[in-house]
Amino acid sequence: MNTRIRRIAGLFAAAAVLPWALTACSNGSSDSGKSDSSDKASAPAAKSSDDLGGSAASSSSMDQPFGPACSAVPRNGAGSFAGMAEDPVATAASHNPALSTLVTAVKRAGLVDTLNNAQNITVFAPTNDAFKKIPKATLDKVLSDKAQLTEILTYHVVGQKLAPGDLENGSFGTLEKSKVVTSGSGESYTVNDSAEVVCGNVRTANATVYIIDSVLMPKS
Repeated sequence: MNTRIRRIAGLFAAAAVLPWALTACSNGSSDSGKSDSSDKASAPAAKSSDDLGGSAASSSSMDQPFGPACSAVPRNGAGSFAGMAEDPVATAASHNPALSTLVTAVKRAGLVDTLNNAQNITVFAPTNDAFKKIPKATLDKVLSDKAQLTEILTYHVVGQKLAPGDLENGSFGTLEKSKVVTSGSGESYTVNDSAEVVCGNVRTANATVYIIDSVLMPKS
């Protein structure tokens, strides 16, 4: 009995000490936060520099679209970056003249509603010039084959939103069920070691878009 009483007393003693210990840890963290406030204030700037691969650009600049082809986007209206941000991705793409071939392909595959209703996705969007790299006869054949067209287009869609930093050395599953591989840093990225991002981090209501200069082809 004496042993049992001592054990119970020990448990009560530990329970009494635990709240004090948690309070002490909490107070210690708070005091540390106050004494290091100047260091913490400078931390975000340092992180932004790391995220940008050592460039001098601020973190807020990386929230904006980047790349040489971005200069061709209208400043105002539905086709502007602000306008595209208001619409779901397929609708937003239809306002960009440089993506008209992609929009035609999406319509022929019957994927407009699928893309517009999806949430938090990333779309690698080939430009008209990207489609022109494909021989016309081959392209016409693909555009007339709904099953193959769907396979190719869904290979350009990742089921999560990707920030530029995510592309530095990434491998992502696509809606087509295989993977795309990305690499790069700063404002220079490639997909599958072949397609260059020419205008990245374009926001739409339900997706992040990276406009690319080549059509991606699934291995299957």
